[in-house]
Parts: sequence; structure tokens; C-alpha cells
Amino acid sequence: MNRVLIKNAKIVNEGVIFEGDVLIENDIIVEISESISAKSSDCKIVDAEGNYLIPGAIDDQVHFREPGLTHKGDIESESKAAVAGGITSFIEQPNTVPNAVTQEILEEKYQLAAEKSYANYSFMMGATNDNLEEVLKTNPKNVAGIKIFLGSSTGNMLVDNEATLEKIFSSTPMLIAVHCEDEATIKANLEKYVAEYGDDVPVTAHHLIRSEAACYLSSSKAISLAKKTGARLHIFHLSTAKEMDLFTNKIPLEEKKITAEVCVHHLWFTNDDYATKGNFIKWNPAVKTAKDRDALWKALLDDRIDVIATDHAPHTLEEKKQSYLKAPSGGPLVQHAVVAMFEAFHQGKISVEKIVEKMCHNPAKIFKIEKRGFVKEGYYADLVIVNSGLPWGVKKENIFAKCGWSPFEGFTFKSRVTHTFVNGQLVYNAFKVKNIRAGKRLLFDR
Repeated sequence: MNRVLIKNAKIVNEGVIFEGDVLIENDIIVEISESISAKSSDCKIVDAEGNYLIPGAIDDQVHFREPGLTHKGDIESESKAAVAGGITSFIEQPNTVPNAVTQEILEEKYQLAAEKSYANYSFMMGATNDNLEEVLKTNPKNVAGIKIFLGSSTGNMLVDNEATLEKIFSSTPMLIAVHCEDEATIKANLEKYVAEYGDDVPVTAHHLIRSEAACYLSSSKAISLAKKTGARLHIFHLSTAKEMDLFTNKIPLEEKKITAEVCVHHLWFTNDDYATKGNFIKWNPAVKTAKDRDALWKALLDDRIDVIATDHAPHTLEEKKQSYLKAPSGGPLVQHAVVAMFEAFHQGKISVEKIVEKMCHNPAKIFKIEKRGFVKEGYYADLVIVNSGLPWGVKKENIFAKCGWSPFEGFTFKSRVTHTFVNGQLVYNAFKVKNIRAGKRLLFDR
């Protein structure tokens, strides 16, 4: 039997911080108390030394690039980066190659993860203009949800047929997650800038090409359709102040049929950072203005936005060093998301309890993930120790993502993830990921 006793922790759970111990047996938290003594000689003791003990973060939106794009990242490398960053469960998106738009391809990804993943995993089923039959076969018990791109994407994954969209929204009982950017608006904006600059469009135009209007048009349309059909809608990576008016904090999360996510990069960077970071902060939707960032923070703190995620989407340095028009959008973030939010805690922007609510509790609630996302007896022992007063600098040597770079390179974080437990196994400690693929397939209480 695997027995671990975590002593002297500041346990963060459901809006409360309390000092205590946690006893793990095999993969389950069996006891939480002010003081627990080891009941057997084979019990491994980990002294948290007064540091925060939080539930493992659940990242509801990552792109780990396997199969088909493994020169950028793969399930093994990116799940290592995730556990090094305190993320113990991830939900991966379907725009790998081939796109996960049939049940067979989707299941192949699960089989890969069963062999390779250091973190718990789920994969979303992708919708296209012509795969409704396959979408409706998706098992709600062991698949996180259905993903729809309402803006340009890889391969055949742009769903722009109105009748198809309405059919998907009205036919599936599952959570539908959407990427909202209006394709026609983006194309018109891009043509305008290409007419002005030719092939040398500057990256500083990215947020003007993938504009506020493109985001709002698409997200408001998705919400309108969800209200019309009664669909369960979750909107990924919101980026504009204007969109915040579309969401409510008037009802409890458990009663919301429309939920919202913000990503770390939209809370951290602004368009002013394009001058120094260039394509390294080129994401879709684009990083926008300081006004937009302030509005995202406000909505996050007043509960119009429910979840903080990463949209971790690595590309190679060579790809990112191309001209703006050729460089792909996306970047690696799973290793630095939790500590980036703790940086915001140090800046007085957010409490540790709120970080845990948005990165751990709420993703578990929204997706109805079984027995994860909380420090509770009877739950899986996905646990993370964070030392909030142990600075470290991000440099190439300590980046786990396969692409080998980070938009945070050169930055010194005040907080450090020191231990990560996945299903009771200590998989990460002191900048080292142990060779323990402890991840399990996420199951859903639906």
C-alpha cells in the first residue's frame, strides 16, 4: 500500500485556509485533521513546512500536439510540464492530426495518454460541419465535452454552417466548449492590413486583426444559440471587455448553463507587450489592451468568469521566429500558470482561495469531474505544495515543454511549486519529474 502523510500544511479548500495534515492511502485522501500521526512504519512523511497545500489544478484547455504534431510537443513532455507547474489534470483539444472528429480517433488519443501521461487526462470530441452522427455517439461518462471552433482552426474544424451549429447545440446533452472569433471579420481586417503592409504586417496589429468586434460577434451569437436551444455552453479564452457584459454572477455556478473561461496570458500581457515579446505572445484570440485586461480581472473576481486556464499550445522556436503572417499562434503555459496566479496574489490582485476556486474547484464543477479538484476525504489525492516565498527564475534549463521556450523566460516568480502528487504518487519534487506515469482517465458524474 502507498501511504503518504503530508504534515504542517496550510490547506486551501472551498474558500478556507486552515493548518493541518493530510493522510493518503493508495490514490485517495483518507484523513484530513489538525494533527495526524503516522500509523505504520511504511508511511512516507512529507513536511509541508507551513506552505500552501492546494488541490491539483485542472486545466480545461490544452493542446498537447499528439498525434501528428509531436515536433512541437507530445503527451509525455507536456504532461511533465503540467505536473511541474501544479496542474494534475488536463482536458486536451481535438485539433491534433488527424483531428479527433471520429470516436475511433478520439479513443486512440486516450490509449496514447494511458501509456504516456504523468497527469490525469481527458480529450474533447471535435465537431465539424459534417460529423454530427459521430458527435452524438460521445460518451458523457468518460469524455469531457464537445469542442466547436467558431473561428479559423486546423484542418476541417471550422463550424460555420448555421443549420449544423443549431443541430449540435440542440442535440447533445454534453457540455459544448467553443472558441469564439468571427472568421469573416478577421479576414476583412487582415486584407486591410495586408493591403497596407504587404507581407510585413507587424505583430502589433494582431489584436486589431483578431479584434474585439470579431470576438464579440462570435461569442454573443454562441450565447444566443445556447439560450435558444438550452445547450450547456462553456466559452473558452475570453479576451475583451465588451464580452464581459454577456455573462452573469447573479446565479450560483452549479445553476449556470453558460460559463466562461479566461486564460493566464490574457490576464498577464497587453498589446503593449508585442513590442518586446512579438510572436511569443501571439495567441488566438489575441492579447488585447490594458482596458480589456482590467475588465477580465474584474469579471474574474466578481464571478462572471468562472475558470482560469492556459490554452497551452506550443510551437517550435523556428516557427515562432518567422514573420508575423507565417508564425503560428499559441505558446506553452502549463508549467507557469499556477505560479503566475500566485504572482498576482503577491501583487494584491487575487486571494489564494480565489485562485484555487478558479483553477481547481470550478473546472471540476463545470465538467462534473468525479472526485477531483478539492482537498476532501474520499477524493483522489491530486495535491500540490506551493511555497509562496521561494523565488525562481524561468530559464531554458528548467523549462519542461518540448518547445524549450516560454513567454515568461527571464522572469523571476516569487512562488514555487515544490511537490505535485497525482493519484497519491509524488510525481514532481524540486525541479525533477519522477518517472511515474500516474495519470488516469478523468471520469464524469453525468
